[in-house]
Amino acid sequence: MRRSGLFLAVILLSLVTAWADEGQHHEDLNVAQLGTVHFRISCSPSAQEPFTRGVALLHSFWYEEAEKSFQDAGKDDPRCAIAHWGAAMSLWHQLWNQPDDATIQRGVAEVAKAKSLRTRSKRERDYIAAANAFYGGSAKRRFETRAAAYSRAMERVYRRNDDDHEAAAFYALALIRSDRKQAAAILEKLFVAEPDHPGVAHYLIHTYDTPEMAAVGLPAARRYAEIAPLAPHAVHMPSHIFARLGLWQEDINSNLASIAATQKGESMHMGDEGHQFHAMDFLVYAYSQSGREAEARHVIEQIKAMPPMKDMYGLGYDPGISDVAAFEASCALEMHDWAGAANLAPVKGAGLGDSSITHWARAIGAARDHKPAEARAEVKEIEAIREKLLEQKKPQFMVEAVDRDRQEAAAWADYAEGKEEEAITRLRPLADKDGRALEASDQVPAREMLADMLLEMNRPEQALAEYQLDLKANPNRFDGLYGAARAAGMVGKPEEANRYYAQLRKQCDGSTSNRPELRVARAALQREAVRIDPDLDFFVI
Repeated sequence: MRRSGLFLAVILLSLVTAWADEGQHHEDLNVAQLGTVHFRISCSPSAQEPFTRGVALLHSFWYEEAEKSFQDAGKDDPRCAIAHWGAAMSLWHQLWNQPDDATIQRGVAEVAKAKSLRTRSKRERDYIAAANAFYGGSAKRRFETRAAAYSRAMERVYRRNDDDHEAAAFYALALIRSDRKQAAAILEKLFVAEPDHPGVAHYLIHTYDTPEMAAVGLPAARRYAEIAPLAPHAVHMPSHIFARLGLWQEDINSNLASIAATQKGESMHMGDEGHQFHAMDFLVYAYSQSGREAEARHVIEQIKAMPPMKDMYGLGYDPGISDVAAFEASCALEMHDWAGAANLAPVKGAGLGDSSITHWARAIGAARDHKPAEARAEVKEIEAIREKLLEQKKPQFMVEAVDRDRQEAAAWADYAEGKEEEAITRLRPLADKDGRALEASDQVPAREMLADMLLEMNRPEQALAEYQLDLKANPNRFDGLYGAARAAGMVGKPEEANRYYAQLRKQCDGSTSNRPELRVARAALQREAVRIDPDLDFFVI
């Protein structure tokens, strides 16, 4: 813990020092504090510095500032074709964004300008051709087709330029969705040669951001924020690995530093406002897993007090509204506040997907509060939202997310209606899919829900097996540890129960939480029998 605290202090000190001059703007960003990149270009020497800064920013997904830096390079040298490649790549937020038609057209224009300048560098022409592979062709091309064409084109750049570490890094990024093992193989070699490269450490974290691979990503996670302490996303990214591994204090430290970096950048009008919400997502999650629910509530209230954000990345939504909807729902369920979840108020201004989350929590809360009719009514609301999304031809990922809400809510409604086998049958496929589909800070894992349900059905042996499976994928989750301890005690395994209780108590050390689960854990470890609440089974060592 002390090392984690020191790490946070170093990062915050770096930020304060870097931003001591309140008049600083994007062109003054210190490249040394964004990482080390070597992307030599054929443009004038005056264009090299802003271009290099743009590449470093691009590697840390600081897209707004990257675009400005590439524009600066183009102003310094109006014949700099590769600067327009950079501007085009700043518009596509790889790994999470599918550009809309307007953004595609902006990218098309940048690539067309790059091609028209006819650079004499074959290497630079290859990069421009790769961008064209994504943006070019019919306006009706599917995103998946564009992304696959770009990946193939970047492979050609990579193969033709053996000594170009930038080509290797960008190609590995293009591979993450389709071939994590190949991406990892490329990046691990680069990590040895370029330990201060922001893209290499960053993309390694994304590559290893799965339950099975997270532990391998720890070296990159602990290195990345040191490489690029000025970039909000860079300071946040280690928490993807920390959250996967249940390292809650390190997770918290990363995201506090990221929020500080974002808010500082925003104060200087550097287009950073949206970055903080993703960090807050991870922060609230980590707080809720470590008995710091008061801090989680404080973050939620901070977001509520923020002025509305007009848009984020051209996606047409306010991330603050989305976060409030998600946080209110998840916190009520994490705290086992079933009545509170069942009575959640709709979030003003919420879109269809965000409203689905509220109905999802209301359904589960009602079901676990033994109100099947209310639960079933919420399921119907989610079904109606799904139909509207289909009618409006919204992206498939939105429909799938709402459909997941529907299936989980319906499973709990089945349970509340006494349809135990139907409920299990609905939840199990979602549980089996969780390890592949969810980010570490996402809502309650389906397998943990399945384990909870089995425990409520008085099937502790089956429940324990599911908890154990889920704790491998989601280590140190509060409810998972507590549920596993209860199940182990119920099947006559007191030593195993005590191990889970001890881990739960350890990760909540220093918190002021008075959650009944923690009181049970402490009492169990003291060899005391307690009955604190009718919903908490009598536990006897």
